[in-house]
Amino acid sequence: MKPLQASSGDVIADRRADYAEMLFATGDLAAAVELMQGALELAPHWVFGWFRLGEMQEALGDVDGAAAAWTRVLELEPADRPGATLRLVLIGRAPPADAAPSAFVEALFDQYAGTFDTSLVGKLGYSAPDHLLEAIRAQGERRFGLALDLGCGTGLMGEKLRPHVGRLEGYDLSAGMLRKAAEKGIYDHLGKADLSAFSYEGPKADLVVAADVLIYLGALDKVMATAAGLLEEGGLLAFTLEKLAGDGDFALQPSRRYAHSQNYVRRLLEANGLSLLSLEERILRQDRGEPIVGLVVVARR
Repeated sequence: MKPLQASSGDVIADRRADYAEMLFATGDLAAAVELMQGALELAPHWVFGWFRLGEMQEALGDVDGAAAAWTRVLELEPADRPGATLRLVLIGRAPPADAAPSAFVEALFDQYAGTFDTSLVGKLGYSAPDHLLEAIRAQGERRFGLALDLGCGTGLMGEKLRPHVGRLEGYDLSAGMLRKAAEKGIYDHLGKADLSAFSYEGPKADLVVAADVLIYLGALDKVMATAAGLLEEGGLLAFTLEKLAGDGDFALQPSRRYAHSQNYVRRLLEANGLSLLSLEERILRQDRGEPIVGLVVVARR
């Protein structure tokens, strides 16, 4: 995927879309929408163009128009790389979704793989790996024989874990992220896998980590059962979530990430034979100038 598939494949349509972006940036939303609609008349199968039109219409206050544009995205591409399903949920035009579409998550991280480390750590103060390692080590100094880093990304968590494990394996949905992780040379094995349908045939691990990956899943029942099954007796599961401020178990946020409640986490751990060792609130990073408060959790099987 090109960055949000910048080209429609039609030079004139691309030019109109560029002008639409310029008008949008200056606040002339109605004119931007009109020009974007004109671009799509020339390139009616441009999936990411329809998605962008929906964003412009939502900003204009035209919720019906936005819903129609995002519905068109799903008609053209049911796998939903742009994440139109989540946009429809957020505007109340689709039922709640238990997870982000896998194709959306994969495309999102493939797009940002090249600049992920510098953007996340350098600009957004990303600190989830540091908090997780601190929480793990607080359970006692220990060297882990086998650690599985689920949703390993470019290896930011793996870099923290490497001195404390014998064998380190990383799994991620994004091929772009895995290539960056491989360049660091810190993993004994890397594999492409969808966490929502994760299957592992190797030996039981004594540490399973998921840093900032479960935020793309709402319902965690299946993945928590999977994680518990990966662990040997006495093994640790460590993960981060974004904290749900309101009521309920989980909720989709405007960021198109999910937030989860402490009570939901406690119930899931107990249901899967995991004993909670620590659950702390920490600031995981900044997002649009605001701190993201997260939950840093460690449990033992």
